[in-house]
Amino acid sequence: MAGVRKQPNQKGRFQGWFIDASGKQRFFLGTRSKPDTLRMAERLEDEHRQVRLGYRPAPLSADQHSKRPFAEVMEEYLAWGQSQGGRGGRPWSKPHTQNRRAHLGWWQERLSLETLTDLEGILPRAEKALRALQAQGRAGKTVANHAEALHAFCLWCEQRGYLTADPLKGLAPFDTAPQTRRRALSAEEISRFLSACAPHLRLLYETAFLSGLRANELRHLTLEHLDVGRCGLRLEAEWTKNRQEGFQPLPKALVECLRVFAEAGEPDRLYVQAYTLARHHQPAPKGRLLYVPWHTAQAVYADLERAGIPPWTPQGKVDFHALRVAFINQVIDSGATVKEAQTLARHSTPDLTMNVYGRTRPERLAETVERMAEKLLSGPEHVPSMYKQAVGAETENATPFDSRELRLSEVVGGAGFEPT
Repeated sequence: MAGVRKQPNQKGRFQGWFIDASGKQRFFLGTRSKPDTLRMAERLEDEHRQVRLGYRPAPLSADQHSKRPFAEVMEEYLAWGQSQGGRGGRPWSKPHTQNRRAHLGWWQERLSLETLTDLEGILPRAEKALRALQAQGRAGKTVANHAEALHAFCLWCEQRGYLTADPLKGLAPFDTAPQTRRRALSAEEISRFLSACAPHLRLLYETAFLSGLRANELRHLTLEHLDVGRCGLRLEAEWTKNRQEGFQPLPKALVECLRVFAEAGEPDRLYVQAYTLARHHQPAPKGRLLYVPWHTAQAVYADLERAGIPPWTPQGKVDFHALRVAFINQVIDSGATVKEAQTLARHSTPDLTMNVYGRTRPERLAETVERMAEKLLSGPEHVPSMYKQAVGAETENATPFDSRELRLSEVVGGAGFEPT
């Protein structure tokens, strides 16, 4: 039975109660008028009674959050991500958090999102905003990242009952094919590059070429990650791209060089020198295994120029991430199986290894065809003898069929094709 407390609270407002649709007693804070608060309690109890009897639908959880400020819910979402939003319940990485905040802020301003109610029916406006990004010449991956940020936020709100349904459910995917392609340096180019590069970066490049680790992963390596016994590097889920622990094997000679380099304090010295020249206000990192410059692409371009290797060719560009492309292709060229190449590349699928990172070289294709021809078309009993006779060549021990002069139309027709 609905009712009101006899005395108001310290601020002069009365507290009322009512029986909800589930039969539980609910309390609420009413007004400074006791009769008004009682009428509110009776009205709420009557509404819940109608729900219990099936005369009206049950109130949705989203109705209670519809007027919440978008900025407030966005901060809650970002806090969740920084705590447990990553793979396996791990926190987001710092770059991912910064990108997600920037993208959601862009949507908030672009769509004038003030409350969660403003997210209802936004699909047409969201598509229009994304088309505008495309018209500005933004890469497909950039457009897809903007869309994914808002879509992920809406799904998160739906899972928590903040939204009734995902308003971007019908959003079609975007083409994320890269506008530029990275090419794989050949073994000869890698040798020239390492011979001409800056001395203090050579060990970094060698590690990148022989491990395929990304620049940010190399930055996090310390002497503790170097496993001399197993001859490789231990990788932590906190800073790897796939957010999984792993182990990357390395050549013994490189492992020894890394140990000596780190124990001598060379990475720390180079970091201090670089931070001093750049006038960084933050202290330089200590205990690193390698020195990784902040602008890796600029460093690679400078060393490519010293080696006389063009950074841009019709086959693609060469930057620091291209060193990983070169590593994967050298693994493939060495004769590794698809599974071995996928494991060394730390990819989730072989398709990513072979079709995204894998490259073909015209000279290797030509060599493969020649080797195949030598194997299949060697010997007098194979097709080349027929080719020779087709153009009028004679052999000593020719059979009646072999000595026949065949025209090209007869040879092609005999293969089941109509001559053109």
